[in-house]
Amino acid sequence: MALYPTDSRKNDSIAYQETLNIFAGSLIYNDNRLETEKDTLLKLRDGSPEAFEKLFHAYGGKLYNFILKISSGDVYLAEEMVQNTFVRVWETRAFLNPDKSFISYLCTIARNKLVNEYEHRTVEYIYREYVQTFHPATENSTEKETDRNLLEELIDRLIEKLPPARKQVFILSRKEMLSTKEIAERLRISESTVQTQLSKAVSFMKEHLAK
Repeated sequence: MALYPTDSRKNDSIAYQETLNIFAGSLIYNDNRLETEKDTLLKLRDGSPEAFEKLFHAYGGKLYNFILKISSGDVYLAEEMVQNTFVRVWETRAFLNPDKSFISYLCTIARNKLVNEYEHRTVEYIYREYVQTFHPATENSTEKETDRNLLEELIDRLIEKLPPARKQVFILSRKEMLSTKEIAERLRISESTVQTQLSKAVSFMKEHLAK
């Protein structure tokens, strides 16, 4: 799968919102079913495994199709994101709001995890490009580990050269492994600002590592 290009984040955000609207708009329930879903969410919030399984069966397929659409048809990634999203739902069940759209909640979690996965792949991509460029014949595992440690040190030095706000966002993402949403909430900035700062930080890294 291609990594997010720097200049496509805005378009990706628009596409995500349009896709979310399609999926959310297609879920039209009668009053009785809405009440049933609310009851199920309340049971999940109280720790019911049965309620969790019921919601997984009701929404797993829809979430899979949503991720498949915004990930350019990556089947394996979609399966992984569905599992990770529902794990997150279970871990944070105590904070569920049964009065809000559950499918929107699922799609938001999945989208944030997808962005994080792309960012992780970008760092891995930087590492592979570095090794192939400067140590193409490296096969020994010890040498590979040494190269990776050297790259980590170089990245740490480059982090110190980032503007303060960008540096803070990058550290929260890379060191503390926070999601885009969690970073935005902690710093009280928009998620799009977080994504822009991360994109610019990664571009800066790639540019200087190529020198």
